[in-house]
Amino acid sequence: MHKTMPQENLYAPLDAWIDAHFDEEVAFLQQLVRVPTDTPPGDNAPHADKTAELLAAWGFAAEKYPVPAAEVRAHGMQSITNLIVRRRYGTGGKTIALNAHGDVVPPGEGWTHDPYGGEIVAGKLYGRAAAVSKSDFATYSFAVRALEAVARPQRGAVELHFTYDEEFGGELGPDWLLRQGLTQPDLMMAAGFSYEVVVAHNGCLQLEVTVHGKMAHAAVPDTGVDALQGAVAIMNALYAENARYRQITSQVPGITHPYLNIGRIDGGTHTNVVPGTVVLKLDRRMIPEEDPAKVEAQLRTLIATTAQQFNAERGYDSAGGDALRVDIRRLLLARAMTPLPGNAPLVQALQKHGAAVFGEPIPARGTPLYTDVRLYVERGIPGVIYGAGPRSVLESHAKRADERLDLQDLRRATKVVARTLCDLLT
Repeated sequence: MHKTMPQENLYAPLDAWIDAHFDEEVAFLQQLVRVPTDTPPGDNAPHADKTAELLAAWGFAAEKYPVPAAEVRAHGMQSITNLIVRRRYGTGGKTIALNAHGDVVPPGEGWTHDPYGGEIVAGKLYGRAAAVSKSDFATYSFAVRALEAVARPQRGAVELHFTYDEEFGGELGPDWLLRQGLTQPDLMMAAGFSYEVVVAHNGCLQLEVTVHGKMAHAAVPDTGVDALQGAVAIMNALYAENARYRQITSQVPGITHPYLNIGRIDGGTHTNVVPGTVVLKLDRRMIPEEDPAKVEAQLRTLIATTAQQFNAERGYDSAGGDALRVDIRRLLLARAMTPLPGNAPLVQALQKHGAAVFGEPIPARGTPLYTDVRLYVERGIPGVIYGAGPRSVLESHAKRADERLDLQDLRRATKVVARTLCDLLT
């Protein structure tokens, strides 16, 4: 029956199946939220084990791919097990990967709900990663279940990629699976929000800047070189760049201009000691039009020049060792994502069904975030970002206290994804 039934006749039964199983979908998400995946410390294998256990109850066999411990430790984490669920429907057709990440930043302070409770209040589910992106473990799993129960595709395949290295750049998540040759889909979709299809995103460069001075007793500061004063000079020079960046505008809707943020500062030994070392960690967001190599070179030059000026103004002797020195180490280079022409079937289907289910247009646009999708796109796999969530990161409270997901967004996004898979595989 399903081989000849028009696709549009399947949409209502797909929606009805999702409605009938929605309480089960919410309970599935609650169980995932209750297993912490704070990164750092990054002990993510237990969550993968729990996910695999829950999937097995439906007959979804999750292939487990533990990343070697040495690689995990080198990236500052404790354990990673990535999962692939392969659902093959017949010969021919495309393989579509659906990727969501389970790792997330620690909860931080200010929560009024248990960050691992999965509590539901006024139609919203609270918890760290409830919106970004354990929600899409649920969206994608239940969309595939609905597809198989109702549409019963006879060609193509779906792969669920549940990975655990988005917060640190994805190199041990999707990138690791792709490098190992464990997957090569034709199209892919990654966790996102419900009210837009993201087709492009910013790049991100993260640097660790170690400022070396010379420790001294605070009673005789002139016998030392104050690394913190040098770091302040460097920070002022870096922050001044943001004024210039505002003049650099992107042509991609949804993306504005580059930005630089200094997210962490460590240094000093005691109140009465001139700081000998200060470490800065900075994050530079790059619009798609920028060249990452040129951005990094410009920042390195700016930091080095500022240190030289600091030494010159104070008469410090670099040759004699009594001067400010700076070491710069790259922590992350995430390239921007730009659309590949082959993403059109995904974009069009998601927009069509998003408009039908949500009752409003679903634009295709860029986002200032960076995501794991770039890792697929860099290998020529067309991808988009779409999933369960509100209109903005701010609204979801992602990376803030009381992260939450409107359960109606989860319900509707699951329908949109199921319908889209139906269009592409039946």
